Amino acid sequence: MIVIGLTGSIGMGKSTTAAMFAEDGIPVNDADAVVHDLYRAEAVEPIGEAFPGTIVEGVIDRKELSRQLALAPDRFRELEAIVHPLVRAREKAFLDSRRQAGCDMVVLDIPLLFETGGEGRVDRIVVVTADPQVQHDRVLARPGMTEEKFAMIRARQMPDADKRKRADFLVETDKGMDAARRQVSDIIATLRHEEAAGNGELK
Repeated sequence: MIVIGLTGSIGMGKSTTAAMFAEDGIPVNDADAVVHDLYRAEAVEPIGEAFPGTIVEGVIDRKELSRQLALAPDRFRELEAIVHPLVRAREKAFLDSRRQAGCDMVVLDIPLLFETGGEGRVDRIVVVTADPQVQHDRVLARPGMTEEKFAMIRARQMPDADKRKRADFLVETDKGMDAARRQVSDIIATLRHEEAAGNGELK
């Protein structure tokens, strides 16, 4: 089973691209969605202990957690130390179940793939990218987003140019959705061809 690592900086269109893989029948494990679920489940108690005041009605209040992290950005590592092992456990369960189901490939949608050293957990890396101005406009159009928040998020992410250099494949989302869909379909076809030819070995 080929494990594709899908990543890209904020505003590049990664979630849309992940949906395109899913539409083509490739199972997708969305790390962000897993985190959202964990904030209602296993992560509630340990985060509440580390960040007092973040539990509201039994779940993690993401706005309050974000507020505290904005005041003390160095505590992101503390949060990650709590959340990442839980995310990994969910990821392993996803991979195990898809292998048992006989899937030929899956996608791990991981926003901070490079930043967290996740390259070793995947066989091929797809980076979703777009023109910097397009990225800026998309992000600033989000409700509640400000230049300051955008800057804080970008500070935690590897520059897009560096991600592009480390990618096996690129999906460029600033050329229209039809073009992006063709790129996704081409990636799937290429990987299946490599696998059939016996060239889909792990890195």
